[in-house]
Amino acid sequence: EVQLVESGGGLVQAGGSLRLSCVGSGFSFDDYAIGWFRQAPGKEREGVSCISGSEGSTYYADSVKGRFTISSDNAKNTMSLQMNSLKPEDTAVYYCAASRLHCIKIIAGIESDSYLEVRGQGTLVTVSS
Repeated sequence: EVQLVESGGGLVQAGGSLRLSCVGSGFSFDDYAIGWFRQAPGKEREGVSCISGSEGSTYYADSVKGRFTISSDNAKNTMSLQMNSLKPEDTAVYYCAASRLHCIKIIAGIESDSYLEVRGQGTLVTVSS
């Protein structure tokens, strides 16, 4: 079965840290860009971070640069997002997705879900002030 499953969300105070994990099955991370997205109530989806499956290059939205770190282990089809110095505005449902688009386009914004070939169900991150 082709799927992505996230874990690691939860409630944390502002300034705290969380680590999200994304495990894939049924396909190879080598063939895709794997991105983390988030969506807060009433807001548009935001591409938070992305890693190129073939090159391992990493990309970040300006809103998280310097605070979040993405990493992956393609041999295990796993990816993580280390989130430090969390802010209340980071509160959202976070999900990982695989796409054949370049990471630059993923971070800039994707107009259609059709570009997300595999998508997880999401995990809620709540940052209290």
